[in-house]
Amino acid sequence: MLPSKELTKEMLIGVLMGGPGSEREVSLASGRAVLKALKEAGYNAIEVDVTERDPELPEGLDLAFNLIHGTYGEDGGLQAYLEEKGIPYTGTGIESSRIGFDKVLSKEEFINAEVPTPQSQTLLTKEGRAAVKFDLPYVVKPPREGSSVGVHVCKTEAEADAAFADVAQYSEDVLVEQFVAGKELTVAVVGDQVFPVVHIDPSGDFYDISSKYSWLAEPDDPTVTTQYHCPADLDAATTERVQTAAKAAYDAIGTEIYARVDVLLDSLGNPYILEINTIPGMTETSLLPKAAKAGGYSFNELCVKIGELSLGLRSA
Repeated sequence: MLPSKELTKEMLIGVLMGGPGSEREVSLASGRAVLKALKEAGYNAIEVDVTERDPELPEGLDLAFNLIHGTYGEDGGLQAYLEEKGIPYTGTGIESSRIGFDKVLSKEEFINAEVPTPQSQTLLTKEGRAAVKFDLPYVVKPPREGSSVGVHVCKTEAEADAAFADVAQYSEDVLVEQFVAGKELTVAVVGDQVFPVVHIDPSGDFYDISSKYSWLAEPDDPTVTTQYHCPADLDAATTERVQTAAKAAYDAIGTEIYARVDVLLDSLGNPYILEINTIPGMTETSLLPKAAKAGGYSFNELCVKIGELSLGLRSA
């Protein structure tokens, strides 16, 4: 059982949002949603817009609520900076953040822990599709980006060439995974509690960034009709397999406090772990709040629980 420490109304909570990476706008939306929730619950929370690495922070912070997705906020950089400053922060620590953010490193840990995950290959982007050992279709993605940034399901050689070119914008290396056809699921874990499974039913071929953040990219696009089902319509045995695999992935990289684990379920009911999100979204379309609600937590209660578990781990 993880320790917990009360989040009092006198404490100063800095809600860190924005960041220098590609997910800045989504992070601002997450941060403002959490800020609103904490204020509604009567806590002394303030907005801290982070625009650069090693930011100047307000004096007297009792807790940094980290809502910076992707680069710096999720890769261990901000965690190291906050530890140097002696400021308790939400979410997982330096090393598990670094591993969780790197899809290659996290996959290595999944394999070491015998967590089911699609077969993969890491290449230099300049090597191109000629070096891929899998038959089409396969998935091409940059190893260190979040929120489906740069992720491509490639069904043709032309699509593969375009995918490698796109990933080259983000990274010199590329992760190629065997494509697993099936249901897209996600599982939220907070503390020791595994929440009900969410089934994501995207309007397109897969849950890309436009499906995930349609409200941000194309708010009036009628073709974006992603549906979410929570709890997912799975039998008890399948649900248990999915949740067990997700928790095993969570444990494999040493995750602390909370995370969201993305899973594919094939037609035979076998789960495959794709990745772990150690700073999952907290926006109006985010999946962690959906799962938490099905697990009995309001959005405000979820925010407070994350804060109290984090204080229990990191405050004196």
